[in-house]
This record gives sequence, C-alpha cells and structure tokens, in this order.
Amino acid sequence: MTPTRSFSALLAAAACTTLLAAPALAAEPIKIGVPVGLSGANSVVAPSVVQSAQLAVEEINAKGGVLGRQLALEVADDASGAAGAQKAFDSLVFQKKVDVLISMETSAARNAALPIVARGKVPYIYTSFYEGKSCSPFMYVNAWVPEQQVPPIVDFFNKEKGAKKFFLIGSDYAFGRGMLAFTKAYIEKTGGKVVGEEYLPMDGSDWTSIISKLKSAAPDALITSTAGGAPNVTLTKQLRAAGVALPYGNLAVDEGTAKGMGTDAEGIYLSASYVTGIDSAANKSFLAAMQKKFGAELKTPNDLSVPEYEAVYAYKAAAEKAGSTEEAKVLKALGEVSVEGPRGKIEMSKQHHAPLTMYLGQVQADGSVKVIKSFPNVDPGAQCPNLKP
Repeated sequence: MTPTRSFSALLAAAACTTLLAAPALAAEPIKIGVPVGLSGANSVVAPSVVQSAQLAVEEINAKGGVLGRQLALEVADDASGAAGAQKAFDSLVFQKKVDVLISMETSAARNAALPIVARGKVPYIYTSFYEGKSCSPFMYVNAWVPEQQVPPIVDFFNKEKGAKKFFLIGSDYAFGRGMLAFTKAYIEKTGGKVVGEEYLPMDGSDWTSIISKLKSAAPDALITSTAGGAPNVTLTKQLRAAGVALPYGNLAVDEGTAKGMGTDAEGIYLSASYVTGIDSAANKSFLAAMQKKFGAELKTPNDLSVPEYEAVYAYKAAAEKAGSTEEAKVLKALGEVSVEGPRGKIEMSKQHHAPLTMYLGQVQADGSVKVIKSFPNVDPGAQCPNLKP
C-alpha cells in the first residue's frame, strides 16, 4: 500500500472511530490531534500508533466520553520531519483547533513543532522514546529517555558478553546523536571504549562505507540509534548481508518493526518499556481488544504505539481531575494523574517525564521479544529541572 493510500485509509478509519461506540452527544466533541509520520522514516510504525489511538477513543466513548463529551481524532501526516511537522501542527492547532496533541514523532518533527505548541498553548503529550531533555511547559512525555534505556544494554554486553570495545552507528539528527552521546559517555564511565562512531543522514539507506569501518575497527559489540522505522530495516538488512555477527544492541527498534524485518532481526538486543509478552491482566486485555477491533489489519503493538493508547487515557484523567478541558487546568493535572495501562502504572510526575519499568530483551526467530531481565520503576533522571511542577 502506498503512503498516500495508507494515509487516506487511516484518516477514514479515524473519522469513523467516534461514530461506532456511542450515540452522538449534543456537546461539541473534544478533539485529539495526532500528528504522526504516515510518510517518511516513521511510516513503518505510524499505523500502529493511529490504531492505538483509535482503540482508546472507542473505549472511552463507549463509556460516555470525557466530561459528557465524545472524543474525536484529527490525524495529520507530519512526514516524519521538521517541515511536515510545522504544517501538521499549524493545521491541527490553528485550523482544526484541537484540545490536545498526542503522538510520537521524530525528534526533528518535535523540535520544529514545539514553538507552534507554545503559541497555541495546547497540551502536548509526546509518546515517543527520545534523546531526552526536551522541555516545554506545554509538553509531557510518557516514553523512555536514555537514562532509562541505555544502561541495561551496555551493562549486559559488558558483564555477560565481555564487551569492552563498542562501535556506534546512528542517524544524523537529534535522536541519533543525542542517544549515542549518552551511550558513549555511559560506556566510558563504566570502563569501556568507543572505537568508532558513524552517522548517516536520516533519509539515507546505503550503509556500506560505515559497515566497512565497523569491520576494520574490530569492536566487541555494536550499538545503533537510527530514526525509527525504515533506517532500522535498511541498516539491519545490510549488516546481516555483510556477515556482521557481533552482539547488536538497537536503541531505536520497536517490536513491530522487528517483526517486519523477518529473520534479519533475530538476535538483536533491545531495551523497551513495552513488549507484547508482558504478563499482566491489563496487557492481555489490551491485546485482546486490539485483536478484536483490527483483526487481520492489526499492526503489532509496540513501544511507540502503546504509549499513545495510555496517553489518551492520561488526557481523560487530567480533564476529569481538572473538571474542564481548559488548557491551563489540564496541563497542571497531567503531572498529577496516573494511568494503569498495558505497561503498568504511568505517571508523568518527574519534571514532565515518567518513571518506567524497562525490559531488556532479545528478538527471536519469529520476531517476538524474549525478556531477559526487567527493571522496575526506573527514574528518568533530571530532564527538565527548571520546569515548574
């Protein structure tokens, strides 16, 4: 399916979401803006994000909505980059006049969008793992940052694989460089050495020269941080074709993308706040509801889509605590409410970020993730110390 057709289909599905669950109420619906990369680097994972939002909205509307009003989704393609994000956010905030923005995006898109969010004073729940320390009084984050995600992989490679020399590969933008800057510092802090660090533009797809440098450096382990989606696929495929068999930690792969890679993803180590194998009643209920709603069209729920589902519920909780959809009241409440979702209890109370249970896992032959170890309630660290509570 082409990106254009995919985008149209998702928009149509999103528009229908509020019509299926409950009779329309007289009050105007509460509009949730979902700017997301339905084209570009994030197009591999974006459909799963939209599906998660659709399910959350349907469930909430079936139980009466929020403050007596139904929820409605407004989905916009941000093309996974800065220019597209400026158009998408501007349209959602100033033309569609959404009440809240909830979505994962590339860091380039997020950075370009934040000034528009500030002008519109619209609450924004950012649901993507990212490089950390992006701060705005209007933005809350319910996904992981490097302080939560990197140590499990580096420590495992060091202690269990005897790795002392690391090679780093990333996409050349804020996420790729930010994640690997933290990773390099952590490797050196724990007694390791980085013997190579290479980047390719976010839309690049030929990793040949970088893989050649990797082989020449003869590291003990490889850690990568690329733009989520397509760059993960091309890099991993080319690594496998080149016969690279090092312990491989991927800081940007999600379970859905890993499944889409097929056998190329087998053996990759990842650190995530969500895997489908979480053994809890809440996660099993969520997976069953997703399967029932989307059937054969279901995209694998993952560490980029599940935070979207939980964020819709976080907005519901905040609006109900505030007793209003007024932006300033909702913003205050977002840092005070918690949600029990597929990942457990999520509360964005640490400088607009959330403590999270993290899972160190390895991709299996069928694309599933085998959990090696879990790390409960990992603090995000000092992300935005200058933000008021």
